Amino acid sequence: MGANAADLEITSQGQHVGGTGVKKYSPRRVPTPPTGSSKGGVKNELSPARPKSLLSNKVTGVLPLLRDLKPRFLEGLTPVEFKSALAEATYRKFPANSVITNQDQSAEHLYLLLTGRARFFFVTERGQEVILLWIPPGDIFGSAALLPPLTEYHVSVEATRTCSALAWERAAIRSLAARYPKLLENAFYLTLHYLSAYRAAHGALISNTSQERLAHVLVGLATGIGEKVAGGVELKIRNEELANEANLSLFSVSRLISEWHRNGLLLKGRGKILLRSPEGLLRRAYNQAEP
Repeated sequence: MGANAADLEITSQGQHVGGTGVKKYSPRRVPTPPTGSSKGGVKNELSPARPKSLLSNKVTGVLPLLRDLKPRFLEGLTPVEFKSALAEATYRKFPANSVITNQDQSAEHLYLLLTGRARFFFVTERGQEVILLWIPPGDIFGSAALLPPLTEYHVSVEATRTCSALAWERAAIRSLAARYPKLLENAFYLTLHYLSAYRAAHGALISNTSQERLAHVLVGLATGIGEKVAGGVELKIRNEELANEANLSLFSVSRLISEWHRNGLLLKGRGKILLRSPEGLLRRAYNQAEP
């Protein structure tokens, strides 16, 4: 990132890869807008809290987080530009299992995830929820807010764990992008990154075996949202989520995870998996015959 976040002072008062899968949609995932929220604003299961200014958030660790995350969206900005962009943002928190953006609603905000875990999904006309990509800290979502005509979010975003994020209103982020074209370049790069992830996921879906698909999902998640711990990389994920990601049955996922556990490639715990060797898991999957 062009600016060193730790050296900046805020003086203004302004406020990846997994695969795809399908599961039956649960209406609770898209709660009704809270009273008083504007159309296209943040929709979650809590009453909207008053946004905090970044002047106060400097104390709570936003700037050190940005320094560590080095988000691509803010890369290449000068210290002055970086400071100006942050002065237009607000700090938001979202509870686990809440929906941050809803598909087909006005794209009024662009978000940069700071902490937690989120993912893209959309709901089909038949009420099926299609899981798309995971969103790791440092990535953005809601980039439709950058477009000239007011448009809608094409997909929804769900906080799968408690999250915090920076949010820019549409008018503010469009004004910043007009002044600092680097923001548009970075957003376009991230769009290509998502397209590459979808291409890889689709290619795996039509050409890989079940073992290969699940192994790729696990390794991709380890890279994107895994936490390095003693003995490997830990993923806080359930078999049901893995089944959606790899487009496999829950039975197939459970069987493969159990087999890899017995072979020492991973350790399965309640709601989490420890990958001991991602590379070894891929080698095992490609050498394993399809049942």
